[in-house]
Amino acid sequence: MALATPPTDIRLQRSALEPRALRSLILTWLTWAAAIVAAIPLVSVLYMLIVRGGQRLSLELFTALPPAGFEMGGGFGNAVVGTLVMVGLGGLISIPLGVLAAVYLAEVGPGSRLSQATRFATKTLTGMPSILAGVFAYATVVLLTGTYSAPAGGLALAVLMVPTVILTAEEAIKGVPKITRDAAYGMGCTRSQVVWKVLLPTAMPGIITGVMLAVARAAGETAPLLFTALFSSYWLFSGGIPHLMQPTASLAVLIYNFSGMPFENQIELAWAASLVLVMMVLFVNVLSRAIGQRRK
Repeated sequence: MALATPPTDIRLQRSALEPRALRSLILTWLTWAAAIVAAIPLVSVLYMLIVRGGQRLSLELFTALPPAGFEMGGGFGNAVVGTLVMVGLGGLISIPLGVLAAVYLAEVGPGSRLSQATRFATKTLTGMPSILAGVFAYATVVLLTGTYSAPAGGLALAVLMVPTVILTAEEAIKGVPKITRDAAYGMGCTRSQVVWKVLLPTAMPGIITGVMLAVARAAGETAPLLFTALFSSYWLFSGGIPHLMQPTASLAVLIYNFSGMPFENQIELAWAASLVLVMMVLFVNVLSRAIGQRRK
């Protein structure tokens, strides 16, 4: 006698009124509602920037100098260049220092007293007001050189970038599988070879993500640059020669200066500069997220 074949199209039915299902549905709706409410300020700010600042977007903005009080037109090309230069100088200081510190914290001496003190100091720096970084750079560079300059601004931004680079790079290095380390040591590699040939290349996407997040934060800082770079209405490069040891323009300080002026042209330029700065920061953040997702 043949056995009956059990049905294969059996489906489990879940009642929507079941307490667990109802709780899950309510929490899902609340999560979506919270996400929408949190997105309203961001969307409203972007909308306002696009409406107010998008009207002045043109090639002239990136090739002309800031206008004087009663002048019309003009741009902020020197501020774009100054922002890129100072963020670049900050990166040159903070990235090597941050990555080397992360290697020590994650691999060389993770349990030492120096590592514990460094982690505490790093986490403290993440909550430090940005203006204190400007005061530090003012005391160490501006007072010694006797002038506001791009290196002073770069140092202030580096102080703000270092904690982010250290913490994200340390977590990225710790995320390298232990079997990878053991395999490298088993092949006879020294510790330095493991660090430079295995750990850093494997953790590089995570490190790059942290670097970009640090750059995004530094690009929008205003207070440290008021103490260190001040502002300038001239190009940083003249005749192909960089004049770094002089006051340097930046987008953040330009927005701060022009937004309080009684002239409509300057206010419109402040809106346009805000849009450009937000787009730069948003691009860096999206790129860092994309690299992080690729790492996963």
